[in-house]
Amino acid sequence: MTDSGDARVAVYIDFDNIVISRYDQVHGRHQFQRDRSRDADGTEFGDRLAEAAVDVGAVIDFASSYGTLVLTRAYADWSARVNAEYRGQLVGRAVDLVQLFPAAAYGKNGADIRLAVDTVEDMFRLPDLTHVVIVAGDSDYIALAQRCKRLGRYVVGIGVAGSTSRSLAAACDELVTYDSLPGVTAAASAETSDGAGGSARRSRRRRQGRRDDTAGGARTDGSDESASTDDADEASTATAVDDPVHDPGESEDDQVRATQLFERALRIGHQRDDEDWLHSSSVKLQMKRMDPSFSEKALGYRSFSEFVKSRDDVADLDDSTNTQLVRLHEH
Repeated sequence: MTDSGDARVAVYIDFDNIVISRYDQVHGRHQFQRDRSRDADGTEFGDRLAEAAVDVGAVIDFASSYGTLVLTRAYADWSARVNAEYRGQLVGRAVDLVQLFPAAAYGKNGADIRLAVDTVEDMFRLPDLTHVVIVAGDSDYIALAQRCKRLGRYVVGIGVAGSTSRSLAAACDELVTYDSLPGVTAAASAETSDGAGGSARRSRRRRQGRRDDTAGGARTDGSDESASTDDADEASTATAVDDPVHDPGESEDDQVRATQLFERALRIGHQRDDEDWLHSSSVKLQMKRMDPSFSEKALGYRSFSEFVKSRDDVADLDDSTNTQLVRLHEH
């Protein structure tokens, strides 16, 4: 396996596959299609989608542990409601959204074929690619994984437990389940999460607000309710897409985000290397891969070791030698 310091990684996400698989995992096998066709106004379906929200940030962060992400693509019909709420999160992580129009997106193998063609083309166009990460559990990707390996790439598969083909696992160099990704469980329950869970919760609150307004009668100002709601939704989407990089150290939230970033980088390092202690330099490098705006100095610390010491409830630091080592604190 190529050393992560020189590795260049391409990530391909079959978005419908991962969202539907997660939904079926949470609510029951084949439940996605039943719920979507049964819920005419989409209210209950939207709530159940929120409960099964996918933390795409956890997927991208884990992929970055293999090396530098040179391209990340997600394939779906982005006009569909089930995918639209993720657009802000994906664009914010510099993911290239590949539009599959309804005829292709819901047709047989629409995303599979487009993703496979792009992957093979990229391997010849970018010969310095060392790793290919396929985010899907469909057995249709077996041939693609085998071709990538024959062309000398290290192939990582990421799929939802219970919906990932065993044959695909055999075709990859490494297969990881979504459930085992560092930060997935915590991100799903944290109200401060910036991931799809947060977007889904905001959407759920907007839907609840609409129902409350409808039950309370007409708006007192006489304005058009649907237009107001649409404007609010558009403003929310614009904010999510255009959210600027925060100036670190400006607020307590920046410190919280830095702590969450640090903890996730540690978990990824322990899972990848299976080592009790990690080099602090490699942990910082992983944090920079996950969030290029991270800077311990902007947060008010003179060095990374000082930043680590301030998080002694999260990590232990061994600076007794020239090589500083760090590990996740055992509670």
